[in-house]
Amino acid sequence: MTMSLDAVATQPAVQSAAQQIRRRELSSFLRSRRERISPEQAGLPATGRRRTPGLRREEVAQLAGVGVTWYTWLEQGRDINVSEQVLAAIAGTLRLDPYERVHLYTLAGHPEPPMDRDSRAVPGAMAVMMRQLEPIPAAVINARFDLLAYNRTYERMVGGLEHLPFEDRNQLLLVFTSPRWRTATVDWEDSAARLAGRFRAGMAAHAAEPGWKNLVTRLRRESPDFERLWDQHDVRAPENFTKRYLHPEVGLLTLDYTQLWFGERSEIKLTTYTPVDEGTWAGVRLLQQDMAEG
Repeated sequence: MTMSLDAVATQPAVQSAAQQIRRRELSSFLRSRRERISPEQAGLPATGRRRTPGLRREEVAQLAGVGVTWYTWLEQGRDINVSEQVLAAIAGTLRLDPYERVHLYTLAGHPEPPMDRDSRAVPGAMAVMMRQLEPIPAAVINARFDLLAYNRTYERMVGGLEHLPFEDRNQLLLVFTSPRWRTATVDWEDSAARLAGRFRAGMAAHAAEPGWKNLVTRLRRESPDFERLWDQHDVRAPENFTKRYLHPEVGLLTLDYTQLWFGERSEIKLTTYTPVDEGTWAGVRLLQQDMAEG
């Protein structure tokens, strides 16, 4: 099969247009992630009132160990080459979670990095808090409802996370496609509608990101219930509420669900599940005891 001369001539133009779009997306993505991190969260001293939110470009460059001019060009969408080592440094400085890291590499024209379950997106203090909350179940999630980290009681409560690929540890996927999660969630319809509404609200800020769009496509394909709820276009605000789980070994667990965000503009949050009655306290202690014996 041969191509016409006109077709051959248009290929570079098409590639150039695609690269320009990708560079513009990279510019917007880097700026949005820089603006959500405060100097204090990045370990920098407070310097009084600022005209713009988040870190300055020169601060990102300093923390990542790259030149200020070079980083400025990158965020402006200039046509420059960037190494994987530099991308890794920038991703760490901006505290990108594993899925945001993949998006960064894709926009920069590099192969996707392997998923890193120990991503710096989960602050050390938050990880310590999560572990110290035992036997209260706790997990760290992002705006896409990816499970970035969790303590042992949470894993024992929901079950099966350690056997899933890291990229499949997502609360939306589990609620809508896992028979185990559906059986265990007593008020499933209400929980599913709330989760779909929260995800749609968050989608507004991430509509251009392939990871978000791919998740919607997968959920619509694999779950008629998700497609039904998604087509309703309902949006929900963050809220704390009471959840009920029916665990196959310890019975009914009634838990107050609380969300604690890491920073004013952060999309990373610690979620806790505090027992509301003595029966539930006994249940989560049994889960912790089983883990200790195991």
